[in-house]
Amino acid sequence: MKRGSHTVSLQKEKHTSFYGNMADVGKTPVARNEKTNSEFGYVGIDAILEQMRRKAMKQGFEFNIMVVGQSGLGKSTLMNTLFKSKVSRRSLMTSEEERIPKTIEIKSISHDIEEKGVRMKLTVIDTPGFGDQINNENCWQPIMKFINVQYEQYLQEEINIERKKRIPDSRVHCCIYFIPPTGHCLRPIDIEFMRHLSKVVNIVPVIAKADTLTLEERDFFKQKIREDLRANEIDIYPQKEFDEDAEDRIINEKIREMIPFAVVGSDQEYQVNGKRLLGRKTRWGTVEVENTAHCEFAYLRDLLIRTHMQNIKDITSSIHYEMYRVRRLNENNTQPNGQQAIHANGVPEHEVLSHEM
Repeated sequence: MKRGSHTVSLQKEKHTSFYGNMADVGKTPVARNEKTNSEFGYVGIDAILEQMRRKAMKQGFEFNIMVVGQSGLGKSTLMNTLFKSKVSRRSLMTSEEERIPKTIEIKSISHDIEEKGVRMKLTVIDTPGFGDQINNENCWQPIMKFINVQYEQYLQEEINIERKKRIPDSRVHCCIYFIPPTGHCLRPIDIEFMRHLSKVVNIVPVIAKADTLTLEERDFFKQKIREDLRANEIDIYPQKEFDEDAEDRIINEKIREMIPFAVVGSDQEYQVNGKRLLGRKTRWGTVEVENTAHCEFAYLRDLLIRTHMQNIKDITSSIHYEMYRVRRLNENNTQPNGQQAIHANGVPEHEVLSHEM
């Protein structure tokens, strides 16, 4: 075929796909900057979206979520409620294993979840022992270290000469931080944790067991928490500096005005007005978990799963992990020969705790 006959052949050509014939094919492609009109037809550029969808469906997705908060705040129940299945580590524990550890333990459990043909490997990372000790000073450090270890593992896989086609992703995409429903203000442990960890992971704070507060108490508490976050320069997700455009800014501003979400979790169903609903039954009625007039669980679920899951993963990869990666590579390039590998915060490799700015 001659070079100049390419356009003509497109006009006569019947475009087909492995998945069936394309619609409206066989017309001349539109040159760049030219307006389309009735004599120009369909080329099929938009089919890239379907190709991407098929590839993503084959590969499946990964989502790693960490839950942090003192015992008794309903972390396991909320995870089970979010994904409507027994995904929390505690759900699989025996009664003998249900004890408060003397030190912070970090344990994870993975599940393969499928819905409407979409497969996702969900990893729930639990932190039993956090906030349960007599002295909780620096209790954020083991969690910081765990997050950085996952970044380090990913980095080592990435810089291998013969690296895997798809690197397993154990990086923590999101950390849900459970605030006790005191109704007053953030405690020093809350501020200290979020101040350090917000620099390395996406933090979404929630008020646990919000049905123990009246609506007036809840609104006052939420306002106080937002004031404390601003006063301590704690940047929780969705971070304002990462809004991509005006549309993002409008949507995310509404979310920021609602955070922290006042949530109630339950994996029990009850009959309410002829319908089976997730809720917590009390003597004066049933708190409906997914009813936004009762609590803000539905807003949290939508943020984490239905509207912002991919963005949460993107921020983890392009911001938090990227900061870690750049600093680690800079350190490796500048350290003298024979000196022990130093991590981003200036401590030896076996003592990684943070890489704060």
